[in-house]
Amino acid sequence: MPVNKELIAKEEYCSINNIEVAFIDRLYEYGLLEIRSVEQRHFIHLDQLQTLERFTRLHYDLDINMEGIDAIANLLERVKTMQQEIQELKSRLHIYSIE
Repeated sequence: MPVNKELIAKEEYCSINNIEVAFIDRLYEYGLLEIRSVEQRHFIHLDQLQTLERFTRLHYDLDINMEGIDAIANLLERVKTMQQEIQELKSRLHIYSIE
């Protein structure tokens, strides 16, 4: 049973999704997932579920190893950062454009 509505127990998530607890542990070790400890139990915050589901699909459906998932996660983060920079630059350019 979750401590609050924003956390799900690591074991519960694994049971529901039929995945290994060790997979979650490896994601944590690689720094790809945050795990919160409450009263000696480990929980995943709900705001990380979308990312966790993406990693789960990459690993279990596409058979991508942890090193591959780490590389993909880094590339996706770089793309996200670049998209934000592009939006900022477009906003700056808009100031100087004549309409």
